[in-house]
Amino acid sequence: MEHLNQTLLLTIALAPLVGSIIAGLFGKKVGKVWSHRAAIYGVGISFVLSVWVLKLVIGGETYNQQVYQWLQAGSLSLEVGFMIDSLTAMMMVVVTFVSLMVHIYTVGYMHDDDGYSRFFSYISLFTFSMLMLVMANNFMQLFFGWEAVGLVSYLLIGFWYKKPTAIYANLKAFLVNRVGDFGFLLGIAGVLMYAGSLDYVEVFAQAPTIAAQSTELFAGHSWSVMTVICILLFIGAMGKSAQVPLHVWLPDSMEGPTPISALIHAATMVTAGIFMVTRMSPLFEFSETALSFVLVIGAITALFMGFLGLIQNDIKRVIAYSTLSQLGYMTVALGASAYAAGVFHLMTHAFFKALLFLGAGSVIIAMHHEQDIRKMGGLKKYMPITYWTALIGTFALIGFPGLAGFFSKDAIIEAVHASEIAGSGFAYFAVLAGVFITALYSFRLFFLVFHGKERFDTDSDHLPHESPAVVTVPLILLAIPSVVAGYFIAPMVFGDFFAGSIVVHHEHDVLAHVGEEFHGAFAFVLHGMTQLPFLLAMSGIAVAYFLYMIRPDIPAKLQHWFNWLYRVLDNKYGFDAFNEKVFAGGSRMIGNVLWKVGDETLIDGAVVNGTAKTVGAVSKIVRKIQTGYLYTYAFAMIIGLWLLLTYFVV
Repeated sequence: MEHLNQTLLLTIALAPLVGSIIAGLFGKKVGKVWSHRAAIYGVGISFVLSVWVLKLVIGGETYNQQVYQWLQAGSLSLEVGFMIDSLTAMMMVVVTFVSLMVHIYTVGYMHDDDGYSRFFSYISLFTFSMLMLVMANNFMQLFFGWEAVGLVSYLLIGFWYKKPTAIYANLKAFLVNRVGDFGFLLGIAGVLMYAGSLDYVEVFAQAPTIAAQSTELFAGHSWSVMTVICILLFIGAMGKSAQVPLHVWLPDSMEGPTPISALIHAATMVTAGIFMVTRMSPLFEFSETALSFVLVIGAITALFMGFLGLIQNDIKRVIAYSTLSQLGYMTVALGASAYAAGVFHLMTHAFFKALLFLGAGSVIIAMHHEQDIRKMGGLKKYMPITYWTALIGTFALIGFPGLAGFFSKDAIIEAVHASEIAGSGFAYFAVLAGVFITALYSFRLFFLVFHGKERFDTDSDHLPHESPAVVTVPLILLAIPSVVAGYFIAPMVFGDFFAGSIVVHHEHDVLAHVGEEFHGAFAFVLHGMTQLPFLLAMSGIAVAYFLYMIRPDIPAKLQHWFNWLYRVLDNKYGFDAFNEKVFAGGSRMIGNVLWKVGDETLIDGAVVNGTAKTVGAVSKIVRKIQTGYLYTYAFAMIIGLWLLLTYFVV
């Protein structure tokens, strides 16, 4: 405890916030250079100190203390506090490293943008929010970080606020996440109701007691309280981590600047749901129903979102659907109780997916902000650094043996194969088929962008060229862990690295079963090269090469022959249309009814104008009494006096 102290942890969390304040509030005064320096220094400090924290945690130190008491309501105490263990330390390093790379990359990518300082303020604020989320030791602070990253993502997706599609995308992201967050909030309310506390340790200690209780959501139907709480918490994860059917916001969020795609949609915000479920493993382990629900939702996302990547032509949208599919893999791991494999894939995916997004940004810069891959081709000779780093990222994504993605993805597939949870058979088929689909759409993108004939104006004076060092250096630095990060599989997946952070009941411990056959990383690679996933990945590459390099006429014929299927995929299975007509259309209809009936008819018509009309009608009658003749008033006085005397006498 002597090294892990409050000052160190507050510095890690607050350094990006200070950088955000300087860039945001004083950006015009300090200028562009000091805006990005303040933001980069802030995140850089957090990264260096996070590495130090990880070293201390590996050495056996942990930390769980209150920093500040926000509110005391009876026996309930709402606090700001930090829980630092192996899971938190790993997440802190991943978040700060990817964020630092994005900050540096942004200097080159956003150099000529009018909102330069504002952008750095937003991404630093996002980093602060994410750190508060992963370092939390209670549900209140978790929810604060959860909502803060949602708010900042809204600002970042709609950063180009003069662009209608960007405004539509950020509203869509914000509203869809509110659906998930409503479930999340109900889950936290359930935790508070049955545990009487929001502190992680206290809640986890009461997990067996909560699991023994039941409730009736519908008359005559009894539900396990733990199942209800876990499913509600996972609905929150479905929103943040873009699981079907709450996935619709993520592809549209590509309207934001490319660095945002790497920061939010590769390494941090979308993995918040995966982190949260892993952190709640002491609760989820008591409900096989909730685990099965998680498993099936993840499997559907992994497979069916991968199909959509096959027909996309926007370079960023292909990678976005890849992110959706890989988030499905992580979620499948959680449902199979292979939490360590899930967060291991979270870590490796963060590196190679950030690399792919930033590589796509480098291509977009070179192509003068053209994003249609059908208008690219042959960029290998113009952009050698981007080419080789993108190749590493693509191989890591498809799970090529020896690269980071291979270790984490194969661990998940093996774990699902060993699982006996309801739905594991379908999940195993989905993750296997997903390997082929991933290789196919990944190398479709790679071949169309970097190989083949040049499908742009080669006579132009502005031919594509390699991006400046401020863009390519982060690509190289991200390519390194995309190669080597997988070799930490021994301690992180099959070892005891997460021993104090993740709880797995003996009957669910599929990783222990898989680990019996693990004899080191090199043996794991050799074993993987003889298995079906490797053959499927190589088949995917071969099919992509044949379709897009040898016979590029075939994809158009396939689209014509299977036009009905293409329309289904192009319409994204109808999710967007359904949301637009039912939810958005229903909301507009309710608004129109409230406006026409409530506002115009009742408030304006009956209350406001009705009152005025009543006064006018009464005035017309009363006005006739005012004749101006003395005998009229005398007669009225006599009649009035007679009525009063009659009343009192009677």
